Amino acid sequence: MGLLEELRSRLDDACIQTDADVVGSYSSDRAIFEEGGTAAILVMPRTTAEVVATVEAANAADVPIVPRGAGTGLTGGSNAVDDCIMLSLHRMNEILEIDTVNRMCRVQPGVINSDLKKEVAKVGLFYPPDPASVEISSIGGNVATNAGGLCCVKYGVTRDYVMGVEVVLATGEVIRTGRKTIKSSTGLDLTGLFVGSEGVLGVITEVTLKLVGAPPAPATAVAYFDTLEPAGAAIVEIFQEGHEPSLMEIMDNACLQRVESVYSMGLDLNAACLLMMQTEGDDSGPQIAAIADICSKNGATFVYHAEDPHEGDMLIEARRKAWPAFEKLGKALLPEDVAVPRDRLPELLAGITDIAERHDVMLPTLGHAGDGNMHPLLVFDGNDAAEVERVKAAFHEIIALAISLDGTIAGEHGVGTLKRPFIDDEVEPTHLGVQRRVRDMFDPAGRFNPGKAL
Repeated sequence: MGLLEELRSRLDDACIQTDADVVGSYSSDRAIFEEGGTAAILVMPRTTAEVVATVEAANAADVPIVPRGAGTGLTGGSNAVDDCIMLSLHRMNEILEIDTVNRMCRVQPGVINSDLKKEVAKVGLFYPPDPASVEISSIGGNVATNAGGLCCVKYGVTRDYVMGVEVVLATGEVIRTGRKTIKSSTGLDLTGLFVGSEGVLGVITEVTLKLVGAPPAPATAVAYFDTLEPAGAAIVEIFQEGHEPSLMEIMDNACLQRVESVYSMGLDLNAACLLMMQTEGDDSGPQIAAIADICSKNGATFVYHAEDPHEGDMLIEARRKAWPAFEKLGKALLPEDVAVPRDRLPELLAGITDIAERHDVMLPTLGHAGDGNMHPLLVFDGNDAAEVERVKAAFHEIIALAISLDGTIAGEHGVGTLKRPFIDDEVEPTHLGVQRRVRDMFDPAGRFNPGKAL
């Protein structure tokens, strides 16, 4: 039988879509320059059993499978390959259990991150990972890319909250990893292997997540600096002094200029950068005051701190408006995602400024200063071939710069196809060979998400 017949023999027609326009709309994520292939069929399962049936049909018809979450990825990780099954998990969107005693929950992969946050908040709990796409990205996609976000500096990334997963393997077998217990030292940590695997080892159909108590309202401080070096020195000293910010973000002058031009927020347009910080807990007021003092001591031109959470939200709003402000230009946006150790952050920021000047490209930079994860944003005319080439050159140089500073090519967006050519620059050959042998062991036919991640 052909692929369609194999699928129809195992699945309800409501799970199968063959209309070319519909299939095409599910065949790529939001990555710039990374074109998706032409998928043969879209499958939209509702249960683990239907995912198993899809894998069995793909095996029988000898076709690849590309798993897909909400499609918010930025690296081509869920782009179709020619003649594949696009396996969209968006209909598997149930919160199966919220356990307040053990502070954990079980969810299907299609659950939207912000929806989970709202549900657990109703019972006084908190799910910390908060990617910028929190309102539209799915838990399955967050797990597949090990997504991060604004509060990672204190709470960590998605990996730190995954207690177990249910996965459909290339054979069609289903395994459950991890336990409901907080502790377990039985066997190898296969849970960690699937987190960040970008769909190349299996299809995640359920996730068990750790929850924490709802955090208290934060205190907030902002500090402007007229050069990047003192801002970097302040960041280093804040951690040297033992402070634990729950948020630490930075925006450069280009971001400040653009946000102010669109939203008129009264930002200092002469500043080289704006540093934004929050603290939580019973001592959040004294902590934020101490952090503000460190910024002042390191040469901040203006510092302000607020203990009122509503005022704090207003101070952080500029950071949340940066991406929308650049989107309003109507140009192509290519976000970078590199990370370096905190103490190398000033070198990274200075290097990015130099790269922008040498290649004559618009390159505003913002990101998570607290964990060294920066998102330089290349803004350009996608129809100008010469500008596109300059942008690509700048993109490559930023990656090389991050690696030279003991950093990584992918902080939280994943590798997909966009960053795949640069893996050899970061991961040494023996290590990479082991990773590829692990992939081959799980999927010897190379059926899951071919051409991605490794």
